[in-house]
Amino acid sequence: MTVPATDLNRIRRRQLLSQAEGYLELILGFNENWTLPADVRDPLALRALEAIDTLEQENWRKSHVLFLKGQTLRAMGQYGAALIPLAEASDLAPRNLHIHLAMAWCHKRVNALSLAISDLENALEIDSEQAIVHYNLACYWSLAKNPASAARYLGQAFDLDPDYREMVAGESDFDPIRHHPAFQQVIGLVV
Repeated sequence: MTVPATDLNRIRRRQLLSQAEGYLELILGFNENWTLPADVRDPLALRALEAIDTLEQENWRKSHVLFLKGQTLRAMGQYGAALIPLAEASDLAPRNLHIHLAMAWCHKRVNALSLAISDLENALEIDSEQAIVHYNLACYWSLAKNPASAARYLGQAFDLDPDYREMVAGESDFDPIRHHPAFQQVIGLVV
């Protein structure tokens, strides 16, 4: 009994998707305090991109494949390049919170802070119960030197997930407003 070509194609696509996701997980699986050196990270990322390029040609699960491509480029530090597939993915899946978070991350790193804030505000419209969105908005508003907005979003992040309180002391994004009364009032809740 032979397997139909369509089944083989489906199996191959799933294998390529798993391969790309696996490489990306290897790259991003560590926390920010321990990142892979570029000489280890980049060959893994290139393998992920090879699988992704094959999937792109097949036009299958396009928004997810574009998201993976953007995440892989982001992991390599190619933030501007990552924004291209992420924007395409966002056009195809405008309600995908993870795409908006990734775009915000990249926009921040290419010094497009207003776009990063806009990305996070879009994410907030998708799901206002995600503490990470509120926390990142607090960080970005701090960098934009808007302590009132930063404090408001930080308080909301704390309400949604008190564990975010532990991150504030080591978060350099809050340095521009660390001594502002509005910020001090919110972190005064931190015991």
